[in-house]
Amino acid sequence: MADPDCVFCKIIAGEIPSFKLYEDDRIFAMMDINPFNDGHCLIITKAHAENLLAADPNDLAAVLPAAQKICRAVEAALEPEGINLVQANGPAAGQTVYHYHTHIFPRRLNDGALLNWGHAPGDMARVEQVYNKIMAAM
Repeated sequence: MADPDCVFCKIIAGEIPSFKLYEDDRIFAMMDINPFNDGHCLIITKAHAENLLAADPNDLAAVLPAAQKICRAVEAALEPEGINLVQANGPAAGQTVYHYHTHIFPRRLNDGALLNWGHAPGDMARVEQVYNKIMAAM
């Protein structure tokens, strides 16, 4: 089901042009027109879902094989020094288009992207407390 006000739904419908990379029954992949680095791509579900939590699991299952296919092409064409897959849910995570999508984010050393965080040992009592809360919710 499409959302008539969603930019990604309009792209899938062909109402807005895109640089389509790949398409199957469940997903649509294209170049990001606001790229951080060359080769920045998006994989979106064809069915409108606001985010990961709302998406159909079968649609999500189609995302990773498509990401692998596109990452291999990006790797061969551009030889990045790394590739991130980035998927955001909600404004605090940086989501700006409320239609499920995963970014294929080619990286160069010292490119200035702020996706990495420092690794410091956690408080194991706190880690266990949070673990117990998550397990109870599962």
